[in-house]
Amino acid sequence: MSDQPAGSLRTMRYPVMRWLALFLILGVPLSGVILIAWFAGALSDGAVWSITIPILGIIALFSGWHTLAAWRVLRSTDEIAGAGPRTRSDWDALTMIGELGLTVERLRQTLLDEKGQVVLQTTTADAILNALPDPVLLLDGRRTIARANFAARKFFGNDIVGNDLTAALRHPTVLDAADAVLGGETGMAAADLNLPVPDGRSFSVRVVALPAAREDTAAVLALHDLTSLRKAEKMRADFVANASHELRTPLASLVGFIETLLGPARDDEPARLRFLGIMRDQAARMARLIQDLLSLSQIEMREHDQPSEPVALAPLLRDAAAALEPQAKAKKIQIQLNLDDSLPPVRGARDELMQVFQNLIDNAIKYGRAETAVVVRLARRDADWIEVGVRDHGEGIPREHLPRLTERFYRVDSARSRDLGGTGLGLAIVKHIINRHRGRLVIESELGKGSEFIVRMPDVPEKSKTAATPV
Repeated sequence: MSDQPAGSLRTMRYPVMRWLALFLILGVPLSGVILIAWFAGALSDGAVWSITIPILGIIALFSGWHTLAAWRVLRSTDEIAGAGPRTRSDWDALTMIGELGLTVERLRQTLLDEKGQVVLQTTTADAILNALPDPVLLLDGRRTIARANFAARKFFGNDIVGNDLTAALRHPTVLDAADAVLGGETGMAAADLNLPVPDGRSFSVRVVALPAAREDTAAVLALHDLTSLRKAEKMRADFVANASHELRTPLASLVGFIETLLGPARDDEPARLRFLGIMRDQAARMARLIQDLLSLSQIEMREHDQPSEPVALAPLLRDAAAALEPQAKAKKIQIQLNLDDSLPPVRGARDELMQVFQNLIDNAIKYGRAETAVVVRLARRDADWIEVGVRDHGEGIPREHLPRLTERFYRVDSARSRDLGGTGLGLAIVKHIINRHRGRLVIESELGKGSEFIVRMPDVPEKSKTAATPV
């Protein structure tokens, strides 16, 4: 016969056999005592039956109750443990405690396996969340932040977990979307989030209810960064408007001169040479304009990402001044360097900072008076800032123009700027690069005495905030 009994037979066999065994274990010794007393004459025949039958009945009831209780415990633990059919060795354990021990061991192993699966799933979920580039928050039913991925902790702060959502986001439309999902009004809600400071960022926010959610994880809130996309759209619009305006004049000049060279001036050698020179200058102007527009667009796309490489400013300023020495000599201008070499490096991108200071020194040479000096200084302003100043000795800038100098294509004197080869984008490029480096641009000017363009750079990299910063 097979060692594995049939299901129904096994089910009936267990409680009956255990009841019979327990009944015999309890009933036989007591019956023996009664028989001894009867043989000794201590009990009459009637007394034996009147005592034995009730006692055996009580034992039978007790054995049945005990056996049924033990069977229910074993059956429940088997179901919880997910145990398969019992083998003969399981059923032939010496005691019910032995059988219960086997089942409890199965249950323990099952719970350990399930715990391992839960830990594995949790670890995997955390790894997936932390790998996402966008901030993601898990909310409980009370709108408390239960979990946050790495991007969210970096953006909002390390201490946001355990706080209400308002500790990280105070935007009314975002809070309304979260309340609608957590309140069961909808399974998904969306909102737009615009942060004007510190560097102007745009997000698309989506709140989604979690299926079969527990109390500690009722919804997920994800922020998708649209900053680059929005800036690209704005730059495309600005490029069309500004470029069409700035290119209209040189293109019209080129077309006019080409028509003249093809017509009346076809055989006029002096006029042809003069017109070709003007056309070359106009074409060079358009090339500079396009180059500056491309440079500005690239910087604006990366403006919210702060560079991190260390840059020593004193050697960089010497290189920038050396590159512009020919232009300075042509105008009999001396570049004076007053640099503190003991200052620590700043955090930045060397090529971009070189572009900033070359642009400022070049402007100082262009707009400074001949046979004067351009002074470039590097010094500590205070404990938090390092300051670079570029001073010229030109005519100065009227005070009403100072706030608008960094606007695209803004010129104090348009005719003079174009004659000097300016595109109207240089200071806009400078401003965006300094913004990307989390620095400041200050312009000081006095009519008749000249101007100074001051760049202030943070002395040390900004430390990650440990407290949540509502936005």
